[in-house]
Amino acid sequence: MSTNVVSAKEIKREYHRIDASGKILGRLATEIATILMGKNKLNFVSYLDTGDFVVVTNASKVKLTGRKTAEKTYTRHSGYPGGLRVETFDKILSRRPEYILEHAVKGMLPQNKLGRKMIKKLKVFPAEEKLNE
Repeated sequence: MSTNVVSAKEIKREYHRIDASGKILGRLATEIATILMGKNKLNFVSYLDTGDFVVVTNASKVKLTGRKTAEKTYTRHSGYPGGLRVETFDKILSRRPEYILEHAVKGMLPQNKLGRKMIKKLKVFPAEEKLNE
């Protein structure tokens, strides 16, 4: 038996449009990460970016289970003393809803050059918009 070798020229990319309204954040993020990595394709190899493009609409209508909407926090640090900023899920959802989904998907992708290349194929919109297909 011979091993099937995939080259970058053979990769065919498609566009996937996902409506996030009413879906649970973690389950949606794993579905998106799988498509971005290309694990849903037959010619998946771990050393190439074989994934497709993903366009997500209605990111502001994503759901969390339990009491996480009030208790889940997102932290960031400016690098200066006293620069720690902590925000809840509710605050970020009202201010920048696309960040929540991008953050969840980014954590599920490889933490290297390949992962940074994959995340660029994700476009998230907070509401329903007219897209050219």
